[in-house]
Amino acid sequence: MSARSETAQEGLGPVRTALFALMPFGLGYFFSYLFRAVNAVVSPDLVSELGLRASDLGLLTAAYLFAFSICQLPLGILLDRYGPRRVQFCLLLIAAAGAVAFASSSTAFGLTIARAVIGLGVAGGLMAGFKAVVMWVPPERRALANSFVMSMGAIGLLVATQPTEWAVRLYGWRNVFLVLAAATAVVACIIFVTVPEKKNSLGSDTLRNSLRAVGQIYSDRQFWLIVPLLCTTAGTHIAIQTLWAAPWLRDIAGLDREGVAGVLFWMAASFFVGILVSGTIADWLGRRGVHNLDVMIGFIVAFIVSQALIVFDVVPLRFIAWLVFGMTGQVAILAYPWLSTHFGAALAGRSNTAVNLLLFMTAFLVQYAIGYIIDLFPRSAGGGYAKDAYVAAFGFFLALQVASLLLYLSVRRRYFVTS
Repeated sequence: MSARSETAQEGLGPVRTALFALMPFGLGYFFSYLFRAVNAVVSPDLVSELGLRASDLGLLTAAYLFAFSICQLPLGILLDRYGPRRVQFCLLLIAAAGAVAFASSSTAFGLTIARAVIGLGVAGGLMAGFKAVVMWVPPERRALANSFVMSMGAIGLLVATQPTEWAVRLYGWRNVFLVLAAATAVVACIIFVTVPEKKNSLGSDTLRNSLRAVGQIYSDRQFWLIVPLLCTTAGTHIAIQTLWAAPWLRDIAGLDREGVAGVLFWMAASFFVGILVSGTIADWLGRRGVHNLDVMIGFIVAFIVSQALIVFDVVPLRFIAWLVFGMTGQVAILAYPWLSTHFGAALAGRSNTAVNLLLFMTAFLVQYAIGYIIDLFPRSAGGGYAKDAYVAAFGFFLALQVASLLLYLSVRRRYFVTS
């Protein structure tokens, strides 16, 4: 029996659900994260060809995040109305076209526009998977299922480090992007052909009602009390790991290009482990009465501590700090099952993307702002960025995360039922 012939059934069983309803979206998220992080490896090539400043590089790279974020609200409506299969198929074809344009561009403006198109095309990478989880997985197991989908993105982050560095050295960054374009189109076709549709799972609201529902989400008090914590932590992680970690390792740790790629590889590996471990622990503790949000806070504290070690450059703990940073930076996903339950399955796509819009807009602003702050300081004697520049830029956003955590903890008992 083919996957598509399952459409009349209410369930696929755990193995079929993983293989046909979740894994294809995991592959889509693989490319979403690969495209998100690849500039950390190819940025030296872009700088040498175009003579970019730190702020230019930050804007070019963050164009992905800007396009990604502004697509989130219409994406949520589309996911709830038409389902993740059809939406993700169309979007990934757009991403493939953007990758071709990136490979063909020879100006900073052209590269920026092409990267924005890529960001638009992969905007549904994680949210399509999360919508599929809501459609096919019972609420008590969704944290684990979400971590399964997101772990595929972690593999994409792994590939965006040393393997991409190796490929760029051998074949050039333009050819690498052409290969990524072709592979992304193949995954789009896999999703369209293999993913089942679930009977009676799609919405039939009018556009006006869909927009009204989005307004209800954005007027929810609990939403706004937890969103600053999710956005400042996960947004800062994306901004640093996908761009600014590499220059820091070069300028502060004194690593060469191969050494930087090696550390980025291990950070990506720790990200993969962290996503799986956090989901598994949340699933295990959840069945014993511990709320996902409480598990999330424990990981966020570790994330904040790792950044403090990086900001103050505790030399003996440099490598460990970056590994913990990679491992704990995206534990905000543990809040998404709460969002789906809080707003209901019918609004799962819109509630998740409502957060994602703010999260990736934060990542866009942080990625650009770090470059802007760094440019306020004079270059070091070796031509790199000054240590004080990194301290100021990273430290500013660390302070925002601490403030957001204190805000959440101050209202947790009153507005969030976690026990």
